[in-house]
Amino acid sequence: IGLLVLQSCSSFILSDNEGLIQRHPSIVYFLTMLVGAGGNAGNQSAVRIIRGLATGSITSTTQWQFLKREVKMAVLISTLITAVGFVRVLLFGTDMVDTIAISVALCAIVFISVVAGASLPLILERMDLDAAHASTTIQVVMDISGVLIVCAVSALLLEGPLSLDHLPLLASTVVPGSV
Repeated sequence: IGLLVLQSCSSFILSDNEGLIQRHPSIVYFLTMLVGAGGNAGNQSAVRIIRGLATGSITSTTQWQFLKREVKMAVLISTLITAVGFVRVLLFGTDMVDTIAISVALCAIVFISVVAGASLPLILERMDLDAAHASTTIQVVMDISGVLIVCAVSALLLEGPLSLDHLPLLASTVVPGSV
C-alpha cells in the first residue's frame, strides 16, 4: 500500500507541469515508454546484484567491481535505448525539439535507473535489510523519478534557459508526412 501511495507523487509532478504538457503534448505520448524503460532497466540491474549477493559472488570486497561494471553497462544501455527511442519518437512525427528533449530524458532515466538499481540492493544489504526488496522498490522509485526527470529536462530544453527553440534548424522541424 505504501508504494501505491508513493505512486501518487507522479500525479502531483504532472499537475505542476500541466502548462508545459499542454504546450508539448508529445511528452505525454511517450511518458509510458520513458518511465517503463527506466523501471525495466533498474529492475534488471537490481536483479543482477541481488543474484550476486545471493550466490556470494558479490561481497563487500567485490561490490565496487560490480558497481563499476554496472556504470559502464548504464552508459551502453542508455546510449542504445536512446538511439532507438530517438528514431521511434521521430517516426511518430514529433517536432525535432520535442524529440531531442524526450531522448535526453530517456538517456538520463535509463542511466540513473541502472546505477540506482545496482546500488539499492547493496544499500539495503548494508542496512541489514533484505536486498530482494530492491527490485520492486526501484521500479516505483524510477516511475516517480522518471516523471520528474521528463518534466525537468523538457522544461529546461523546451522552455528554459537551454531552450532549443532558438536554433533555426530545430525550431519547427517535423518529419515529412506527419500530422
